[in-house]
Amino acid sequence: MSLSEELKKLKEFECSSRCVLSVYLNTNPADPEQQNGAWKIHLKNGLKRIDEYLEASHDEKEIKTYKKLKEKVTKEIENNQNDLNKGVVIFASEDPELWSVHYVQVQVKTSFHWEDRPVIEEMEYMLKAYPEAGIVLTSFGEVRILDTAMGFINGERTYEFDSGLEVWREQTGVRSSLQRGAGGNNPDQLDLRLKENLDRFYKEMGTIVEKMRKERNWKELYVVGEAELANSFAKTLRTKPNNCIYKNLNNVESKKVLHQVFEK
Repeated sequence: MSLSEELKKLKEFECSSRCVLSVYLNTNPADPEQQNGAWKIHLKNGLKRIDEYLEASHDEKEIKTYKKLKEKVTKEIENNQNDLNKGVVIFASEDPELWSVHYVQVQVKTSFHWEDRPVIEEMEYMLKAYPEAGIVLTSFGEVRILDTAMGFINGERTYEFDSGLEVWREQTGVRSSLQRGAGGNNPDQLDLRLKENLDRFYKEMGTIVEKMRKERNWKELYVVGEAELANSFAKTLRTKPNNCIYKNLNNVESKKVLHQVFEK
């Protein structure tokens, strides 16, 4: 299920009374306000404030339900504290059951909510700023495809082109010596036959990208690579990409690719 589809379901989720805990927690280690694990204090204090508010209401059933969810949310974040990104967003309910957890790579403003439905407005804003998107990195030797949403890599595929055999295959292990050597070739110096084979490879990759665009519900698509290669790949797509970025980033770490595409 794509993130936009999940948000649609969350928007439809509702209780007859207050039962949904929504947590937005800034855990960005680069944020000066988050030094030395300050998020732990913010998490504890935020949940405590709701606890105190409910204690004053004397609704034992609601208090009991909230405390169970508070413990579950706290354990979830603490158990993953060594793998935290910039933020955590959690929507939780006991009856009806709801457990939706998102570790995101975009800035999150800390807030806590106890309502009769998930508070998703901030999540919707974040997804609008960093939508579900595909990033295609082109080179002579390979095509990398990144599936992203809210600054996070959901998945990555790499396909390499064997110019000698005129076939391609999905890369599942260590890069071959062929691929490592092919990266330095200048497409302008390739003979006509090799260009035709590369065009055929890109056309087949374009079909795969179009299928992924539909399956992953990508709202945006970006093609990255040296100008001639990026433009050549873009021509294979039925729908024009949102942008072509003329940089060779095929050997760049995925997170840094996201920065180049979305934050420049």
